[in-house]
Amino acid sequence: MPRPLGELEDSVMTRVWKWNRPVTVREVLEDLRQERSIAYTTVMTVLDNLHQKGWVRREAEGRAYRYEAVSTRAAYAAALMNDAWSQSDNPAAALVAFFGMMSPEQREALRDAVRIVQGPETPAPENAAVRNAPDENATDENAPIGNAPIGNAAGENPAAAEGMGGR
Repeated sequence: MPRPLGELEDSVMTRVWKWNRPVTVREVLEDLRQERSIAYTTVMTVLDNLHQKGWVRREAEGRAYRYEAVSTRAAYAAALMNDAWSQSDNPAAALVAFFGMMSPEQREALRDAVRIVQGPETPAPENAAVRNAPDENATDENAPIGNAPIGNAAGENPAAAEGMGGR
């Protein structure tokens, strides 16, 4: 799992990701100077550090290098989210809390992403309604429904969170 980028590393990587092509230290420097005063050697050191950490690859061009991202910003964000989630002592509760922080637009993007990952929908087996029916012996909101437990450590029902009930 990658460690989070520092502020200056993130500023540099943002440009490398945005431009989506091999870049020189000079190009990054000129763009950064629109926001802050920064030395050429500072940008060169940051790009060299990013190369040593495996964030960028570089190719010599004359006496300089051209740097290119090894992966996408989306992959970086996903790795950070996965690491944070996997460190939770209650991953389900962490997801419920995370979903609760999302805007309606973010929840819709999440639904779209789940649809993409799941692939084309296949017809449900005839006994799916029985398998997903509420357990008649369930006495509280944390009781399992079918094969999926609901609720979290705080006793909250995640389906009650806005946008979590499905469509």
